[in-house]
Amino acid sequence: MAVAFRATPPGPGEPRELLVEADGGSRGNPGHAGSGTVVIDPVTGEVLAEIGMYLGVASNNVAEYTAMIAGVSKAIALDPDAVIHVRMDSKLVVEQMSGRWKIKHPDMADLAAQARGILSGTPVSFEWIPRADNSRADKLANEAMDRKASFER
Repeated sequence: MAVAFRATPPGPGEPRELLVEADGGSRGNPGHAGSGTVVIDPVTGEVLAEIGMYLGVASNNVAEYTAMIAGVSKAIALDPDAVIHVRMDSKLVVEQMSGRWKIKHPDMADLAAQARGILSGTPVSFEWIPRADNSRADKLANEAMDRKASFER
């Protein structure tokens, strides 16, 4: 499923590219958890969607996967033919979804299977980024935890 990601305007007949930045967190592990995701047009920089989800009590890894799933689901809803590039500071999610790490925990296996089902037929790539480069998604995850509510804008 790995694809080259250009962030340049598509040529005639080429699919649009969408960037998903996703992050999850929990206050305690497990603890009160939230996820945040941003869908961006990488050519214009326009934020197309922001999603924050309050998860109740969950682990940090569940929150990370939930953020990624929400982001790719929204990107596909915006443009089912798009090429998707996911950027996260979760090495676990990036490596597992890229197929480089085995998934041992049943909860992670279920979430990864859910994500693969959603992404079936969609060109997607995953990139690990430092936490400092994922501040937009982190802010949304924290907002969801602070409000104890989910939102979309």
